[in-house]
Amino acid sequence: MITVVIPAFNEEHAIEGTILSLRNVLESSGISAAEILVIDDGSMDATGIKSRSAGARVLRHPQNVGYGRSLKSGICAARFDTILIIDADLTYPAESIPALLNEYHKGFDMVVGARTGHHYSGSMYKGPLRLVLQALVEFTAGRKVPDANSGMRIFSKSTIIGYLDHLCDTFSFTTSLTLAYMLTGRFVSYLSIPYHARVGKTKVKLLKDSLRTLQYIAQSAIYYNPMKIFILFSLLCIVLSIGGFAFTAITNISAPYFLGIGGLLLSLLMFGLGLMADLMRQILVSSRRSAPPGSVGTYSNQYDDSRLEILDAGQITFAPESKEHNKAPSDNAEFAARNYAASDLLNR
Repeated sequence: MITVVIPAFNEEHAIEGTILSLRNVLESSGISAAEILVIDDGSMDATGIKSRSAGARVLRHPQNVGYGRSLKSGICAARFDTILIIDADLTYPAESIPALLNEYHKGFDMVVGARTGHHYSGSMYKGPLRLVLQALVEFTAGRKVPDANSGMRIFSKSTIIGYLDHLCDTFSFTTSLTLAYMLTGRFVSYLSIPYHARVGKTKVKLLKDSLRTLQYIAQSAIYYNPMKIFILFSLLCIVLSIGGFAFTAITNISAPYFLGIGGLLLSLLMFGLGLMADLMRQILVSSRRSAPPGSVGTYSNQYDDSRLEILDAGQITFAPESKEHNKAPSDNAEFAARNYAASDLLNR
């Protein structure tokens, strides 16, 4: 049993091909209980109509709210616990799904398709920038990360649901998911997959989305492992202080010496702040573990009907469904999607 979640924004030229290729692979793999769920993120073209005609369920956002937010809606609306996410632009090979599933069934919390090929390398600007971001992710995670923001991966709904509050609503969703799993000790595996040319125009804004990714890398490190960031700043202050002392020894100019003293004091302050941040993190983790199921801020699916009145029921539309219906653990798909959106509005 598997739900395939496809976030889509103005993808009318590729969405039918994506859905048909997924259906062919799922049927040929003998996966009888499966659903394809398209999140139409406020598209202004025929993305939703073509998705329904191709046989997918469609959940429509009334306006464009971003890649990550679309995935969150799809995850909450999924009927099955095993979830595969994939892009709508035919860049990811549906043929790799059986291999990813086989790896996932070995006990991993998440299996990611690591992209390969010249289409993944990108332009002369995208390639070096991707290497910098990858190095930062690997430093933060403390392990090798072949592809931090691959949009093709398999995970469990019951596992990811507790992370949704801390994952990015936009392009950096997958990067923040990678860091969240790795920094909390989850088992993550990578399998190489080919990456194809995109159908249609890319929605990625290189500079803007790169800066946003940097922001979420820093936020993930501060939230899950704050000591690493503060120790890094502390060591930087110490290095600058040593440089100031060396400059003074060579030139007999006293100003760098006093700057070096200030740098050492600042490094002690940074280290102390790191200890406090780590203590606060441990208190937060303990309080969340002791929180009763269904409490505010958790995704235990204790649905509050009063919250649903905030949303227009017409925002969620489904295509004709298969008779094979999942009785997924404690999840009603329509109520789950509405509850997530409603709680997001209430918590702003």
